[in-house]
Amino acid sequence: MTAIRLRINGAAVADDVPPRLSLADFLRERRNLTGTHLGCEHGICGACTILVDGEPARSCLMLAAACDEREITTIEGFSGDRVIDALRRNFHQHHALQCGYCTPAMLITARDLILRQRATSENEIRKGLAGNICRCTGYTNIVTAIAEAAIELGKEAANA
Repeated sequence: MTAIRLRINGAAVADDVPPRLSLADFLRERRNLTGTHLGCEHGICGACTILVDGEPARSCLMLAAACDEREITTIEGFSGDRVIDALRRNFHQHHALQCGYCTPAMLITARDLILRQRATSENEIRKGLAGNICRCTGYTNIVTAIAEAAIELGKEAANA
């Protein structure tokens, strides 16, 4: 077992983990953060996307033991985040989900795109979402929702 200390969604966490336990399994099984989904477990589908030290990362590819002293944010940790709130509102308004399996990771990826100002065109958004697979929607409504959220947030910033 390996002792780790990290912050998850702002809370200090200490645990002993097997050396080969994935971060995704640690989050889901040990911390009950089930918004982190597992799809391919090879880092290709993007369903397990979370933030590690503020950057999007595939939690299925990371070992929990390698996250000692790191800051982890899962979809459950975005309460009150104005970008995630705008994205959720627009995903709902534009019917940008069906089964919802990819949605938590799509929201995290879309948030990153907006914050890095990489959501200014349909092409940019589609390129930015290339690592997140959705088997239901064909992306059209997802792209529209992200674009609308980016416009909405841009207007808020201009009026501030």
